[in-house]
Formats: sequence, C-alpha cells, structure tokens
Amino acid sequence: MVVEHRLERMTSADQAEWVPVFTSLSVRQFRKLVRIVVHRGGEQSGTGRRWSLPFADRVLLFTEYYRTNLTLRSVALQFGVSKSGAHRVVDHLAPLRTLAPIVNRHGPDTALIVAGTLVPTHHQSITAPSRTTDTR
Repeated sequence: MVVEHRLERMTSADQAEWVPVFTSLSVRQFRKLVRIVVHRGGEQSGTGRRWSLPFADRVLLFTEYYRTNLTLRSVALQFGVSKSGAHRVVDHLAPLRTLAPIVNRHGPDTALIVAGTLVPTHHQSITAPSRTTDTR
C-alpha cells in the first residue's frame, strides 16, 4: 500500500498581505530584496532538479525563517514543502542575504566605539581540571 502525502502551500509571496507579517518588510522592500538576491546569483542556473517553489516564495521562506525564529519544520509546513526542502532553500539563499560592506573613511580625530557582549570562558583556577589534560 502506497500512501501519498501532499502538503498544501498556505503562504506565498503572491499574497502581499503575508510579506509584512512574516518579514517585517514592506512589499516594496521585499521586492527589492528579491531583485538583490537574483542579482547575487540566487536563481537556479544549470542542470539539476528544479525547485518546487517559485523564487519569490523561496526568498520569503528564508526571510521568514530568519525573522521569526520558527523551526524549519514549521516554515516548511507553511510553504507546503518538506523539512529537508526548506533546509535546502535556506542553505542555498542564506549566503546571498548578507549586506555588501560599506567603506567609510574616518578622519584621524574620529573616535569609533565598538560595543560587544562578553562571553564567559572556562577559567581553570575556578573549575576542576579536565580529565583529558590531567598530567599525573
């Protein structure tokens, strides 16, 4: 007996009302993002299996994934694809979402402040020594 699972797509970039809800971008900003990702090589080229989602939907999927912090399983369900299919979309498009570096020249009298978060590290004088590095 063969059981066929068919997922129904509930979210699409064609439905403009979903774009601001899941991406916090206006429809105009989202369309610009789609053009940028296409320009950076996000559209499929060459041979191989074709994507089941249109390109704008793939951009919406990976944007929603990073914006909402939902699991891949949840995002995949909304778009009617498998979890592994959603992972392939995110894996393929994620490197293209980074912004190009902005080069600003600063004068010698300009003070730049870098803010950061301190990350706790292993302090050997407080905690027990590791068993793998114990030299007896």
